[in-house]
Amino acid sequence: MGAYIAKRLLLILPTLFGIMLINFIIIQFAPGGPIEQALAQATGMGGFSTTATVSSAQSMGPANDSGGYSGASGLDPEVVEELKKQFGFDKPAHVRFFLMMKNYLMLDFGTSYFQDREVVDLVLERLPVSMSLGLWSLFLIYMISIPLGVAKAVRDGQQFDIWTSVLVFTAYAIPGFLFAIMLIVFFAGGSYLDWFPLRGLVSEEFDNLSFFAQVKDYLWHLALPLTALTIGGFATLTMLTKNSFLEELNKQFVLSARAKGLSESRVLYGHVFRNAMLIVIAGFPSAFVGILFTGALLIEVIFSLDGIGLLGYEAVIKRDYPILFGTMFSFTLIGLFMQLIGDITYTLVDPRIDFETRGQ
Repeated sequence: MGAYIAKRLLLILPTLFGIMLINFIIIQFAPGGPIEQALAQATGMGGFSTTATVSSAQSMGPANDSGGYSGASGLDPEVVEELKKQFGFDKPAHVRFFLMMKNYLMLDFGTSYFQDREVVDLVLERLPVSMSLGLWSLFLIYMISIPLGVAKAVRDGQQFDIWTSVLVFTAYAIPGFLFAIMLIVFFAGGSYLDWFPLRGLVSEEFDNLSFFAQVKDYLWHLALPLTALTIGGFATLTMLTKNSFLEELNKQFVLSARAKGLSESRVLYGHVFRNAMLIVIAGFPSAFVGILFTGALLIEVIFSLDGIGLLGYEAVIKRDYPILFGTMFSFTLIGLFMQLIGDITYTLVDPRIDFETRGQ
């Protein structure tokens, strides 16, 4: 296993480099850019100022840095050139890319173009919100999916299995953002009930509340976004659990255990559970990354939750490249490590699995 881990660790850097390079190239063709955003503010709002450091700005920028900028008419060309120099767009694209990667390898993610704050500080400030959504939703998904999948496997083909499948796939078919809007309309002061808050993770007077009141307030605000994030997330895991149990229930060792007179619960949870849960447990790291960094994006935007998803969305809209590329680098690196942890989890759950003997 040591050789396999070493190979995977060595592959992380070229994989990360390739992912960053592809995304950097794609963004070069995206219309607009930080300079055009700055010019729009300068012409439409009467002025623009930025104190973004040169070291953070040197690393990125759009492909249109050599041509004319929309919104630049009527401005002194020296102003545009100064903006290009301040943002670092006076350098060729390939130079910016390698400077960016060099800085990132030293964990220097630069300063936001438009918020004048370190990218690391912004991420650390908003990470607890996304962590709350990710951990709670994943906890609920596993707590619902595993018992439900086991119950469906035991009652395969019966009415319970059929009707729960209808409900599960109906919930899965509804996009999370649409379900979030429905929850707001019905329960957050839309057209019907006003039971839950519309935005934020805590109330304004949260700091003045007692401990139990703070817990209640936190859960009260979390109810709707967590429901929207969870409702469609357990369908795949439920069916995966069911199919894993069905496969194990049809194996010879289960028939032998039943022939010995063991109770059904002893057979199910003493012999089948560990093997059936192999693929479910091993998929936990990647599932967590998926929910934390992608699944909560629209939910955070809809409920105005200051998490990583909303931060990334704002960075895309404003073309704030230090935040955009910095978070992309960090989360891609975390995702690659989580995939490795998932493979290691396979071997911990079932020692019979050996990736080295399979030539991987």
